[in-house]
Amino acid sequence: MKLYYIPAACSLAPHIVLYELEVDFTPIKVDYKTHVTEDGRNFLHLSPFGYAPLLELNDGSLLREGPAILQYLADLSPDLQLAPAYGSMERYRLQEWLNFLTSEIHKGFIPLLYPVQAGRYGTESAKPKLEKRYEWINAQLAGKRFLTGEYSVADSYLYALTQWGQAEWLFPTYKANIHFDGLENLRSWYLRMRERPAVRKALSAEGLQ
Repeated sequence: MKLYYIPAACSLAPHIVLYELEVDFTPIKVDYKTHVTEDGRNFLHLSPFGYAPLLELNDGSLLREGPAILQYLADLSPDLQLAPAYGSMERYRLQEWLNFLTSEIHKGFIPLLYPVQAGRYGTESAKPKLEKRYEWINAQLAGKRFLTGEYSVADSYLYALTQWGQAEWLFPTYKANIHFDGLENLRSWYLRMRERPAVRKALSAEGLQ
């Protein structure tokens, strides 16, 4: 398999999961400005919108969209229980989380990461809304180590998104900083995630440590 990724983008989530699986894969970095892969190809030929992650399977087929890639990877090794079993209510809870993260957290960060395009109103309205979503996540983590109780691919996705709000060195001119003041459950979860070997490997591979 090949994982096409942009450093610090949401493609960090499947990057983490691939290390959790301990499977052979080839990470291929993509320049987000030029859309050129590190081996010199035009990434737009694979992903017309230039989005990462993109997973190329061993048969050459391509899988796009982060949540779909995460669920596919989890199902490669059911014994690791990175996603609950098909047909179970727990499986639907995972999908509920992945959809929430896509529509409310991932999308919520966009005006803060691209303030010029969003304009003043977009950035001023986006941050309070995003902070409220994180307050809700903090409440859901009460008494739990991870989003669904046990570690799942949803945690890798939330981590990839949340590190945008913590990496002030990464986005020095942006307004994406989301702090954990008063969000102790979220803070504990974030620190717990940073200690996972797969997370540390992915951060190191993307030059984020």
